[in-house]
Amino acid sequence: MFVHVHSSSFSVHTMISSDERKEEAMEVLYERCCGLDVHKNTVVACIMLTPPNGRVQKTVRTFGTTTAEIVALRDWIDAQHVSHIAMESTGIFWRPLYNLLEDEHTIILVNAHHIKSVPGRKTDVKDSEWIADLLRHGLLKASFIPPKPFRDVRDLMRYRKSLVYMRTEEINRLQKVLETANIKLASVATNVLGKSGRQMIEALIEGEDDPHVLTELAVGKLRIKLPQLQEALEGRVEAHHRLLLKEIVAHIDFLEQQMEHLLEEIEARMYPFKEALDLLMSIPGLQLLSALTILSEVGIDLSAFPSDKHFASWIGVCPGNKESAGKRLSGHATKGNVFLRAALAEVCWCLSRMKGNYLSTQHHRFARRMIKPKAAVATSHSLAVIVYHVLKKKKPYQDLGPTYLDALDGERAKKQAIRRLDVLGYEVVLTPKEVSA
Repeated sequence: MFVHVHSSSFSVHTMISSDERKEEAMEVLYERCCGLDVHKNTVVACIMLTPPNGRVQKTVRTFGTTTAEIVALRDWIDAQHVSHIAMESTGIFWRPLYNLLEDEHTIILVNAHHIKSVPGRKTDVKDSEWIADLLRHGLLKASFIPPKPFRDVRDLMRYRKSLVYMRTEEINRLQKVLETANIKLASVATNVLGKSGRQMIEALIEGEDDPHVLTELAVGKLRIKLPQLQEALEGRVEAHHRLLLKEIVAHIDFLEQQMEHLLEEIEARMYPFKEALDLLMSIPGLQLLSALTILSEVGIDLSAFPSDKHFASWIGVCPGNKESAGKRLSGHATKGNVFLRAALAEVCWCLSRMKGNYLSTQHHRFARRMIKPKAAVATSHSLAVIVYHVLKKKKPYQDLGPTYLDALDGERAKKQAIRRLDVLGYEVVLTPKEVSA
């Protein structure tokens, strides 16, 4: 039997097979489930019911994506007593449905790449049926979704990060304008928008172009470079250059104010989780912004990850698996969570400038035998493991010390030191140190 019904808000397709079906080889885990194929303006829902006689009943409806339509979808799902819902993580279009359905339903959000349908047989209706059928047999793997308070902070943190990128772009534009005006400030000053650079740029905007006057605005360590600075500030600044500098500096100030305002709001929202923030900041190189990024992306409950290996794999800081016929084809890390990867990489660059702790020592050892980006990924893996256990056990990080790795493999470290001294032309005689009682 096949029934096709049209209404003003949705179309209905009801299909109940009357043919004799073969006994299913796979066990049915969810007798009442729903698959959603989500798009920008429509969502196709397929409900699969498995009665005791084993004859599957499918009902397909198409809804809009406005709030009223999603509420109608929710009411229809509730009327069918559906226990589990599955849908693809399609861009941001899944968010409105998840927000309205998560309170009263078990929702499985699935990576679209993992549930590709049969090529050449793709329609929205077939996609929803395929998702529902996979869900019915328990063949879908749910994506990790943090609780709502952390999702809200995550949106704020990601937006703040976009403002950081915008600020960087504006600083680059500022340097280009200075270059076109023959001002070589960036060649002498490390930070163009430092205290000295800011005063010089503001003087240029006001119309000052005398290199001697501009040079006297330098403060701190930059005064050591007064001769070079005077040569760098002798340019040809025109009226349109001053206008561009004024607008760019005003935009940078605006972005900094927005970033500060967002950070205050984020800290206020994360205050109830201050204990978890303090635990994360006990890790060397991990400061407030990095800790906020980690918590906003994963929350404080890591029970969704069976082990630290699963956690590191989800972030994307461990080798990927691609093997066929006994041959390893690729070891590239997966994409993972790009925001967490970036946050851990920033911590690694901080560790590269530190000494006296285990993580910085480990990073320097990695950097000696591999390129810097790979060393950062390797150190990020260690950081991910540490973050997992710190949040899981709710205990602060205990540093192993800078000599831990040498003590772990003392014989190899000794041979390496002897070999390096031998290359330099020294004859080494080792005498064991007496241990005092």
